[in-house]
Amino acid sequence: MNPVIQYFKNIKDAVVTTGIGFGVTFRHLFTRSITLQYPAEKWDLPERSRMRLHMDWDDCIGCFKCARACPVDCIHITTTKVPRDFDLGETSSGTPKRLLVEQFDIDMSECMYCALCVSPCPEECLYMTREYEFSVYDRDELVYDFAHMPDGLKEKAYAAIQAENKAKAEAARKKREARAKKESEQTDIKGE
Repeated sequence: MNPVIQYFKNIKDAVVTTGIGFGVTFRHLFTRSITLQYPAEKWDLPERSRMRLHMDWDDCIGCFKCARACPVDCIHITTTKVPRDFDLGETSSGTPKRLLVEQFDIDMSECMYCALCVSPCPEECLYMTREYEFSVYDRDELVYDFAHMPDGLKEKAYAAIQAENKAKAEAARKKREARAKKESEQTDIKGE
């Protein structure tokens, strides 16, 4: 193609595309603004939005199902088994608690917001909130600790565990002594 013709074709294309751009601009000039003034105004998120994980400690039974379902291992749970006669209370659905949940940490810096941990929870104490603002300066601040025990519960549970262990040790000692006594009697009978 002739360079002069190509030059004028390029000018025509520039004028047409500029006109299209101005058309879009003028069309939006007369429409109502949809700009969101962010800190003061926030978008309404859909009902099933998956943002930040939250856990209700009072309903957690320490079953580890959520931690096993997590594909990136961002949930860290530590539990302690308490004696049968020690009352940890019940969940809101009436399930008795058998394990003392000492640690329930969720590292949101590792979380991939898949919600795979939410559905296996039998007590429905783990759920995704609609809170999306949790920016921090340090990644360590993205580890959320949800194990907030009432005052004295941990000490009472450990005291009950120690009492049970002492009782078990005493029963085992008595059993050993009885067995040793029985064996010594049998050897005395054989020796006579």
